[in-house]
Amino acid sequence: MSTASAASVQSTATKSKPLARSARSRPLALGVIATGMLMIILDGSIVTVAMPAIQNDLGFSPAGLSWVVNAYLIAFGSLLLLAGRLGDLIGRKRMFLAGIAVFTAASLFAGVATSPAVLIAARFLQGIGSAMASAVSLGILVTLFTEPRERARAIAVFSFTGAAGASVGQVLGGVLTDVLDWHWIFFINLPIGLAALAVAVPVLPADRGLGLRAGADGVGALLVTAGLMLGIYTVVKVEEYGWTSAPTLGFGALALVLLAGFVARQATARTPLMPLRIFRSRSVAGANLVQVLMVAALFSFQILVALYLQKVLAYGAAETGLAMLPAAAVIGAVSLGVSARLNARFGERNVLLAGLVLLMGVLGLLTRVPVHADYVTDLLPVMLLAAGFGLALPALTTLGMSGAGDDDAGLASGLFNTTQQIGMASGVAVLSTLAASRSDSLLEQGRSPAEALTGGYHLAFTVGTGLLVAAFAVAFAVLRRPRRVIRPQRT
Repeated sequence: MSTASAASVQSTATKSKPLARSARSRPLALGVIATGMLMIILDGSIVTVAMPAIQNDLGFSPAGLSWVVNAYLIAFGSLLLLAGRLGDLIGRKRMFLAGIAVFTAASLFAGVATSPAVLIAARFLQGIGSAMASAVSLGILVTLFTEPRERARAIAVFSFTGAAGASVGQVLGGVLTDVLDWHWIFFINLPIGLAALAVAVPVLPADRGLGLRAGADGVGALLVTAGLMLGIYTVVKVEEYGWTSAPTLGFGALALVLLAGFVARQATARTPLMPLRIFRSRSVAGANLVQVLMVAALFSFQILVALYLQKVLAYGAAETGLAMLPAAAVIGAVSLGVSARLNARFGERNVLLAGLVLLMGVLGLLTRVPVHADYVTDLLPVMLLAAGFGLALPALTTLGMSGAGDDDAGLASGLFNTTQQIGMASGVAVLSTLAASRSDSLLEQGRSPAEALTGGYHLAFTVGTGLLVAAFAVAFAVLRRPRRVIRPQRT
């Protein structure tokens, strides 16, 4: 063999080792990303179950207790877009690691909190860490898995963690609070977070990012963060102030002005924080709009069904979580078992439409759920139809990320997560307010508390069904199966 040939073989072998190592590490990388997201989503649902115990122990007022949730939501939702773009600029791996570290440290502070102020501050810090890690997770995933079938399977795993975290959190929260105490709902994050960091450092792909000069728009960052923070604050306080109150209208108008200023800034800035070219993709723009409608509607399933089980049917916290486990099971079976193959065969758009039809069936059945419901006949079919979520979310996620190139993957991921939080916050405000108003009206008419609550939930489920119909219409009219990745032009 000639010297040149030997050198060529040696060079090829040297190059193949990192590639082989990368192929072996990708399942571990997916596991780390999914674990990090599971921990974050688990924390969101586990806290709601422990709220009464937290109130009794720390002496929260009823109004103050809501800030255990609100402080987290405001920080999380308002920073996702900024964190996603910063991930593109400074490196998505760095942003993910920093986010998990901040979230884990904040969980320790929350667990040892001895006053309402300390717990609220820790929850705000948890929201910051969650935003940093969540914003870039999908960006890492789509750049790590480039082959369509592999990417579809990876997105299915990622999507499943959402449903699993929400359902398992309700069960785990009840068990930890009853067997130990509420502090352990935060302490449980410590070993998970530390393990995720230990594995993430060697297995996540290193990326240097574009550099801050490629998008160091300080004015834009201030406008979007302030606008989203004020907007989410307005939404979560609607139930206290009312839709037509001066605080709601004033704060809402100011939030819209700030966000409009951000969009105008991005159209003219030399190095925009959010290049508006990302919205040229019908898939990206349409998928984010569908997600707002779908998530807002499905809030009525995740939260109001749990309230119905506890307040009307008198289920305990752990019983409620177990009652909703079949939904998580079918979502997992569909998203992990068949969604990738269905997307490859029929296209993401068609699978999304089929999933939305099933979800319409979920909320449609709930509009007729009786006061004295039998779980097997009245509620189990609803839980099984939740399989539609296992079809809809992986397809929607693929469509939402399909128009992003490597340089914009973090931004697209942050945007997709931001619209998810906007949909969730809007669903909380609209559907819970409608349900409460309807229940109050029925109580004034002489209905029993159980009948009044059920009537309020019926109205919320009806409105949620309408939101899903609107999501179906948008998906049908706007979305197309992605054929190619739109690569941004470097400036």
